[in-house]
Amino acid sequence: MTMMACTRRLTLTAVLLGIAFVVPAQAEEAYDPWPGLVQDIFNSRPMNDGSTVIGIEMPYRAEDAAIVPVTLRSKLSPGDARRIRSITLVIDRNPAPMAAKFELGPDANVTEISTRVRVNNYTDVHAVAELSDGQLYVSKVYVKASGGCSAPAGKNIEEARNRLGQMRYRQFEREEAPASRVREAQIMIGHPNNSGLQMDQVTQLYIPAFFINQLKLTQDESPVLSMEGGISISEDPNLRFTYVSNGAKRFRAEAKDTDGHVFRNEWDVEKPGT
Repeated sequence: MTMMACTRRLTLTAVLLGIAFVVPAQAEEAYDPWPGLVQDIFNSRPMNDGSTVIGIEMPYRAEDAAIVPVTLRSKLSPGDARRIRSITLVIDRNPAPMAAKFELGPDANVTEISTRVRVNNYTDVHAVAELSDGQLYVSKVYVKASGGCSAPAGKNIEEARNRLGQMRYRQFEREEAPASRVREAQIMIGHPNNSGLQMDQVTQLYIPAFFINQLKLTQDESPVLSMEGGISISEDPNLRFTYVSNGAKRFRAEAKDTDGHVFRNEWDVEKPGT
């Protein structure tokens, strides 16, 4: 199931959300969408226990279902010859369950990724790592949150339009010695990331889906991290991550959204600024 295939279903989903349809609580609780998602998203490939491969951290009970923090962390031991090629984040009970797929640069050694997501129902959330051995490894957490995909935008239309595509890049001090090449950075992009399930409070019509669906980060021309995003990524996408510097002087970002806009920016690694 691709991101765009999920998006095409949103109009129908929005209509169905307006229909009163009562499901017995026990039946709803017993339903497990994960086996079907393994078939649709991963073509029924075998899933291995990822407890020693990939960690996923989210609050058990979210304070705000529209901006739920999630951190994905490599748990591979330093001596493990394998590396993580990609991580797919799946929010099982969201209207478009595949929230994001992250591709990790082969030489960037990304070990941690944090972002914010929308959660629409009490749900399992899975992180699936594909390793260089070609195998899939899965971990999961359970999150209590609801209504995140249909929650009103935090900014009005005019404000969101004025900030569209604006990017900021930050670096953070790390405990390692200054000579260490490990860096921790953050990319923030101004974008409403409309889910297609939010209602215009004036017209009472659903706002069309409009979100960042591609993001590529590089140090000079060497890939660091890329993201294929969907409606579950929160308004104003925010990505914080670790990587190993290759000595490049420039850090670059390129983002695209579902309306075809392309946003680019670059920063001096030693003077990232805003």
